[in-house]
Amino acid sequence: MPTYSPKASEIQRRWYVVDAEGLVLGRMATEVARILRGKHKPGFAPHMDTGDHVIIVNAEKVVLTAGKAHRKKVYDHSGYPGGIREQSYADALERKPADAVRRTIRGMLPKTRLGAQQLTKLKVYAGPVHPHTAQTPEPLVIDGAQHRPA
Repeated sequence: MPTYSPKASEIQRRWYVVDAEGLVLGRMATEVARILRGKHKPGFAPHMDTGDHVIIVNAEKVVLTAGKAHRKKVYDHSGYPGGIREQSYADALERKPADAVRRTIRGMLPKTRLGAQQLTKLKVYAGPVHPHTAQTPEPLVIDGAQHRPA
């Protein structure tokens, strides 16, 4: 039996919208990365972009558990010697919440041109509105990411 490889004309892309309010960042990000890659589809091929589009709204209301917001760091480097900058996730979420969420999901995608192509299908917005209503996105509920305070 030969290995099945989907053709570009066979790939059907759907649009999903995720309301990140009260969701745990890491658990939400793993599910979104899975959908961007297309691993939820039976015709998944690791060498092709078979994934769907994902819109994340309310990125500013995402939750990090167990004090990770202050303990985990976000690093940037300018490329020059001594050009490293660090800030806590709490600061990153306060300043640019959409970038902090996008950065987390980007780390879960392949580090190749394919991963960069898959990342273009991710749209993140800090507030509750998005300009993609014409695509009629379906709501995506991620039950395992709901924050339940201890």
